Amino acid sequence: MIPTEYYIYLAGALFTIGVIGVLTRRNVLIILMSIELILNAVNINLVALSHYFKSVDGQVFAIFVITDAAAEAAVGLGLIIALFRNKETVNADEIDLLKW
Repeated sequence: MIPTEYYIYLAGALFTIGVIGVLTRRNVLIILMSIELILNAVNINLVALSHYFKSVDGQVFAIFVITDAAAEAAVGLGLIIALFRNKETVNADEIDLLKW
């Protein structure tokens, strides 16, 4: 049996990698993948703590986070495709469509 602390350490490492990816990268696709890493870290925490406290609530919330991540990926990729067709770049610094 793997101790719960190991799952917490793994989730912390994934969360840290995701936050560093969001803060340092300029490619929008990499930023979206980093957000997915953050959401996966949250899911690992929810399921691990749900198992630790012998409750199903964390697993139910994890299912909601998974559906939210799928919707975010679909909408985000649609926006990236639309932005790439207009600006021909996926660099976050060069996307200024709302500016005149």
